[in-house]
Amino acid sequence: MKKTIIGSICAGICIAIGGSVFLACDNKTVGSVLFAVALICICYMGYYLFTGKIGYAAADHSGKNITALAVGLCGNLVVTFLLGVLIRSVLPALGDKAATLCAAKLTQTFFSTFVRAIFCGFLMYLAVDIFKEKKTPIGILFCIPVFILAGFEHSVADMFYFGACGNYTWSILLFELAAVLGNTVGSILLCWLSNAIRKENN
Repeated sequence: MKKTIIGSICAGICIAIGGSVFLACDNKTVGSVLFAVALICICYMGYYLFTGKIGYAAADHSGKNITALAVGLCGNLVVTFLLGVLIRSVLPALGDKAATLCAAKLTQTFFSTFVRAIFCGFLMYLAVDIFKEKKTPIGILFCIPVFILAGFEHSVADMFYFGACGNYTWSILLFELAAVLGNTVGSILLCWLSNAIRKENN
């Protein structure tokens, strides 16, 4: 469990860095590509990112793994939120950009956020699984910009933006609930379907 906690903290740091560079870029496309550095570092270093792990619960839904996922998620969310608050205090321009971004996010319905997060879950599973199976970051380099530019919701990255926005309301928790559920459903569903194909091929 100690490894999961430390790994989740490290992953949260990486996501905060990715979110910061995205906010710092005037060009959204460039920012979305540079954000991919977060997942590349997480995958190569073996850090614990909930959205990169949850899909595999389709195959491993043991109590130990579910507990690790819950702990990892809490670590990811707390660290990204606190680092968002810190970034706002030292780089207020990024905080202002985060405020604009978050204001738009909070106008979405629960269902809209949930569906957007499902599609992000699809892409997160693909990015991580391609890295694991093919030993290449190519999936990360394409899947991360795609989910950002498409407007899909990544629960952990969103928590960084909420921390940086400076406007903390209870609606953030409802948004995050929809995002976490959506990421979970998308990742697990695609993992389950992918495993079914592998079994057929064997």
